[in-house]
Amino acid sequence: MSLSDADISALFITLRLAGLTTLILLLLGTPLAWWLARSQWRFKFLVEALIALPLVLPPTVLGFYLLITLGSNGPLGSLSKSLGGPSLAFSFTGLVIGSVLYSMPFVIQPLQNAFTTIGRRPLEVAATLRASPLDRFFSIALPLAHSGFLSAAVLGFAHTLGEFGVVLMIGGNIPGKTQVLSIAIYDHVEALEYGQAHVLSAGLLLLAFLMLILVYAVNRRFAVAQP
Repeated sequence: MSLSDADISALFITLRLAGLTTLILLLLGTPLAWWLARSQWRFKFLVEALIALPLVLPPTVLGFYLLITLGSNGPLGSLSKSLGGPSLAFSFTGLVIGSVLYSMPFVIQPLQNAFTTIGRRPLEVAATLRASPLDRFFSIALPLAHSGFLSAAVLGFAHTLGEFGVVLMIGGNIPGKTQVLSIAIYDHVEALEYGQAHVLSAGLLLLAFLMLILVYAVNRRFAVAQP
């Protein structure tokens, strides 16, 4: 069964959203995860709890407050409007903002765990050789944490692929603009078009499964290679 033009459009929107969300989270999450792994601040747990909140918070709740914030009468929405910017609610930009917030723990937590596993010894040795903090981070920490980056990227990408509640609340269901695969599947089921829903669902299932196989295979190889 072939895909309709609307389904193909939803596929490209979903892949674009997942790729951009993952890239933003890796760029913003890496320094934050490094700080969380190294900081001795006594109230660090508050930041960790805030990052992990999407794991237990219903996605519709997060989507609702994002809709209020990014709407034309919300603080960010009105600011964007006053500056002559685009509307944030019911737009692809709004989808990106919502996806970044909702997928945050799936990227930051693996990075934090990878940086924590490195320990302080390799960095202290590099410091004795007069390596600067920035040099220690790029030449020691990043290479040793490569498996964490792979896990973070795959988990963040795969989680964004399956988002439903957040993207529906903040982006609506606008074909060719904010309609993603998860919403397209829901529309097909509502219309009793189970064949089309099966094709899209099976594709997402296979893609997510292959991505997880990649993560576990690489992590297993990395673990075996450790002395």
